[in-house]
Amino acid sequence: MALLDTLMLARSGVDRCSEHRSDSAWITERWQDAGSRVMCVNDQGAPILRSGIGNGDGIELAMRSVSDSDAEPEDVSFLGTDPDGTSYFVEHVPDRACHADHEWGNLRDVGGVLNDRDAGLLVTAVALDNWRIGHQRCPKCGALTISKQAGWSRRCPGCESSHFPRTDPAVIMLVKDDQDRALLGRQGRWQEGWFSTLAGFVDPGESAEAAVRREVHEESGVIIGSEPDDVEYLGSQPWPFPASLMLGYHARATGTQINVDGEEIAEARWFSREELARACEEGSVRLPPSISIARRLIERWYGGELPGDWSRPLGIKR
Repeated sequence: MALLDTLMLARSGVDRCSEHRSDSAWITERWQDAGSRVMCVNDQGAPILRSGIGNGDGIELAMRSVSDSDAEPEDVSFLGTDPDGTSYFVEHVPDRACHADHEWGNLRDVGGVLNDRDAGLLVTAVALDNWRIGHQRCPKCGALTISKQAGWSRRCPGCESSHFPRTDPAVIMLVKDDQDRALLGRQGRWQEGWFSTLAGFVDPGESAEAAVRREVHEESGVIIGSEPDDVEYLGSQPWPFPASLMLGYHARATGTQINVDGEEIAEARWFSREELARACEEGSVRLPPSISIARRLIERWYGGELPGDWSRPLGIKR
């Protein structure tokens, strides 16, 4: 099977130019170029502009020339350069006053309707911002750290250690039985009727495939087959809430007995395609939005794109 494509948060339209992050002269030249653009990020969101076309379409990031920014180097991270040579930066702001006259869109809400360039910029900006917020102090000695490498590392002046953005691998999987039904679960904190695929973090010293088998059994009691083909990798996408990389799989179960803990997973059910379609049309089941790799895993099993009104509701917040 071909890998999943067009995953909403795996898109990008810029070259990260990582080889230049330690070149302070090159970064300064890009920052001083009036053609370079800067966006703001705060609380997993950024200011947006609407074209007024369609229902939610035509949304783009609100950016300005770097010449209009008075940000300090400590508060800015370099994001990359597009094929036209325009460079992009993000300013990490403590609140949304810098664009008080703009609507702000959170990544979860607008990530699926941004173009490739803006989606990639916002995902990276949110990931870096989440990391910065949680790593102001050195984990070794507790001293305040300093931004380095154009926002991609932090240096401790106390013990001289360097720290880099963290990414936590997580597996997310659609489990199928011998009747080709899909296993979907509802987290304990979710509303009634909200279902998705199972997921969990990879343990230290554990392979991703082993994590698929372990997490499915822990969350549902279902056992995944031991053959290599029983766990099939299909693609990945970043999920910066706060710092995950989601590795997507289809997996084959050896049985259908379900035993959930009633807390982390409140309920789990097997669905045929017909049963899922009927429940979604009736409104008794709602699925993850298109921004999630879970949605694509379900659609891959279902055989095609699912209607938008089968999704859990989203709202763009100011």
